[in-house]
Parts: sequence; C-alpha cells; structure tokens
Amino acid sequence: MTVTSINPDLSTALAAAAGGPPRRYVITGGPSSGKDDLITAVHNAGIPCMVDEPGREIYRKHRERLGRHLRKEDRREYSLEVLEAFVAEYTAHVHGVRFYNRGIPDGYGWEGFFGLKPTTELEEATARYRYDAIFLLDPLDTFEDPDDIVWAKEREIRRVHELVVQGYYDAGYEPVFVAADSASARLDFICANLRLPKPSRGA
Repeated sequence: MTVTSINPDLSTALAAAAGGPPRRYVITGGPSSGKDDLITAVHNAGIPCMVDEPGREIYRKHRERLGRHLRKEDRREYSLEVLEAFVAEYTAHVHGVRFYNRGIPDGYGWEGFFGLKPTTELEEATARYRYDAIFLLDPLDTFEDPDDIVWAKEREIRRVHELVVQGYYDAGYEPVFVAADSASARLDFICANLRLPKPSRGA
C-alpha cells in the first residue's frame, strides 16, 4: 500500500521503515483524553494506524445482547473478547511503523476500575506481545463519546487515567506522557519523540 502524507519527508521515512521489522506504538489514555481526534490526525498524516478501538464495538454488541449496559459480572467475557481482538491486531502487523488505538495492557486499568484482578490470559498476552513505545494522553475537559459516560462519570476520569497509567507501569513500560493540546501539536510531539518528521512541517 502506498503511504501518503501531508509531509513528504514523513512519507519517505515511513516508506523506508515499511520493509523493516515491526515498530508498534500505542496511543492511549482515560476517557476524555482527546484520543479520537489524535487517531484521526494520525490517519490524516498517512501514518499506518489501527482504525477503531475494538473495545467500543464489542461493548455495543454485548450491550445489545444483554439489553443493558455491562455490569461487573459481565466484564470477564467482554474483556477476554477485547483481548482477543487486540492480539489479532498485534500479530497481523509484521513490517514497519504502526500506531495502535489503545494496547493490550489497557486491560489492567479497566479491570482495576471495575474491581477485578487481571486474568491469566491478560498477563500472558502482556508478557508475550510487547510494544515499542506507549504514549499516554493527559485528560481534556470534555467527553468525546457517549460510552465514556457509562464507563466513567466526570468525577472518575482522573481515577481511570491513573489506573491505565499504573497498568502500563505494572506491565513493565515507561509511558511517554502527552500534554493536553491540539491533536496536530500532540502528533508533532509524538513524531519528534520517535525521530520521525513532524506532520505539520508539510502543511
């Protein structure tokens, strides 16, 4: 697939990396972190990226089947299905740069939020499937998705964020924190951290 970007230098760098070993980078954060806008910016810059966070669509399917929002007792089945989707996304990528809309260790934070211990499957997958860098977005002031309201009320945003952060530390990562800013500025920061040309330079 031909990579296109607003920045020719970035396109060249991505093309050069495309034949090499996989480089996997996670973009994550709690609710109201601006992740959706940043993922859109990644796509618009022509950077290979996971399209949708599988957890949301799987959540909606479970909710439709149950006729209600998920409760604590529903979380295990849901979480294992989400984990399977993340593992499939991980193993499907074999060459070059790719960004991920959340990562496998996000499961630690969300399980902790619902008062559950991590499953053996989550721990095994976390140990086996490792990412090259984790970018954790600081929370913004507004919700981006209606399901965020279900998962975490406004007063709980900080708690979810802290649990996601702790989950990545527990998984052996040292996340790079991305301050609240515009999506384009955040993407420039991330690319600079990875020594990739900044997308905005070609605008």
